[in-house]
Amino acid sequence: MKDTRVFDIDVETRYIDQQSDPENERYVFAYTISISNRGELPAQLLTRHWIITDANGRTQEVRGEGVVGEQPYIVPGQTFRYSSGAVLDTPVGSMHGSYGMVGDDGAAFDASIAPFTLAAPGTLN
Repeated sequence: MKDTRVFDIDVETRYIDQQSDPENERYVFAYTISISNRGELPAQLLTRHWIITDANGRTQEVRGEGVVGEQPYIVPGQTFRYSSGAVLDTPVGSMHGSYGMVGDDGAAFDASIAPFTLAAPGTLN
């Protein structure tokens, strides 16, 4: 039986040099997320949960409704994209988390966001 709830989540990151201030331990990153519904049922993204970790092991946990003020309804074959950002105290960090979704069948489920790296240029080989 084919899984009716398949969401691919792709992330692109970039360092925002103009807004960063390394001398004051401020590193600003932007990320663009693409959420693609590869399943058979439409679903709505209701909540987000992020765990953001800097190079010192400090974590921030972020929970909230939707993404960028929206709770997108994503039908099979559709991709929803949005951009947001994060500020770290270190030039390298990571993020991971999940989106709380509800399918048209009424079932709630989480779409996992695999860990991805945030890194200022020249900090990783």
